[in-house]
Amino acid sequence: MTRASSFSGSAATDTGTETRSDTAAGTDPGSSRTTDTAYEHGPESAAVRAVWQGLGLPGLIDVHTHFMPDNVLRKVWAHFDALGGLWPITYRFDEDERLSLLRGFGVRHFTALSYPHRPGMAAWLNDWAGDFADRNPDCLRSATFYPEPEARDYVAAALDAGTRVFKAHLQVGRYDPRDPLLADVWGLIADAGTPVVIHCGSSPEAGPFTGPEPFAETLRAHPGLTAVIAHAGAPDYRAFLDLAEHHERVHLDTTMVFTEFSKDWAPFPDGEVPRLKGVADRILFGTDFPNIPYPYLEQIEALAWLGLGDDWLRGVLYGNAARLFGL
Repeated sequence: MTRASSFSGSAATDTGTETRSDTAAGTDPGSSRTTDTAYEHGPESAAVRAVWQGLGLPGLIDVHTHFMPDNVLRKVWAHFDALGGLWPITYRFDEDERLSLLRGFGVRHFTALSYPHRPGMAAWLNDWAGDFADRNPDCLRSATFYPEPEARDYVAAALDAGTRVFKAHLQVGRYDPRDPLLADVWGLIADAGTPVVIHCGSSPEAGPFTGPEPFAETLRAHPGLTAVIAHAGAPDYRAFLDLAEHHERVHLDTTMVFTEFSKDWAPFPDGEVPRLKGVADRILFGTDFPNIPYPYLEQIEALAWLGLGDDWLRGVLYGNAARLFGL
C-alpha cells in the first residue's frame, strides 16, 4: 500500500517509518523513553503545521482522540496487536509524549474518549477523564456511559462537573442505544446540548446494534440530541449522510475516512463526496489518535485530496468544532 505525502515529500514517509519501528518495540503507555520527541517527529509536525498555517487557521481541533487509564489503553492496544500486524499502533508512547505530539502538530483542543464494555466501568472512567482534563485544560472534558441503573446519576454528575463531550461505543459495548436504561441519559444529554461522539457504524466489525437504524430510532425519540457520528458511520456512509441531512444537530467526524488504510475495508463512495458540501458545517476533524496505523498527517492530506475547497477544509479542521464547542 502506497501512502504518498504531498505536503511534505519524503519527510512524512520517513517519519512514519521511524514511528512504526518504535511501535514494534512495544513501548507501554507508562514506560519512559530516552529519545527526543522533537527530533523524531519534527518533520511530520512541521508538515502538519504547514497545512493549517497555509489555510490561515490558528491550529486544529481533533474531536476524536483517545486518552484513558494506562491499564485500559494497554488492553486496547493488545486487541489491535492480536490482529497480527494488520493494525500497528503508530503513536505507542507514554502519555506525556502523546500530549507533546498532539500539541506539536498544532492541535489546540482534543478529547479523551473512553468507553466501557461492561457495567461498573463508566463512572470510574469518568473520574479519570475529569482528572485528566483538570491537568490538561486543552482537553475537552470527556465522559461516557453504559446501560446500567446508575447511568442517569453519573451522567448528571458529569454534566454538573462541566463535561463537554460524551463517547458512546455501540460496537465495543454491544448495547442497544434504545435500552430503557438509557432513555434518561439521552434526555439529559440532549437537554444540555452536549455533543456525544457515537460509534454506531458497522466497521471495522459489525455488532448486534450497529448500523443506521438503532441510532436513527434513538434520534426519533430524542430529536434534540447533538450527535457526532464517529468514522462518518463507516461503512454505512450513505445512510448516515441521510441522517445528517435530515437532522440539523447530527454531525459526522472524519476519523480514518478517506485514508488509504480505510479504503481497504470501508471505502467512501466517490459518488457521495459532493454531498459532503451540503453538510459542510457539520463535518468535524477526527483521527483516532494514538490508535491509528499510519501517520497523523495522512488524515489531513486525505481530506485535502477530496478537492472540496479551502473554505470547506477550514471548517472541518477547526471552524465547525470551534462553533459546536464554543471555543
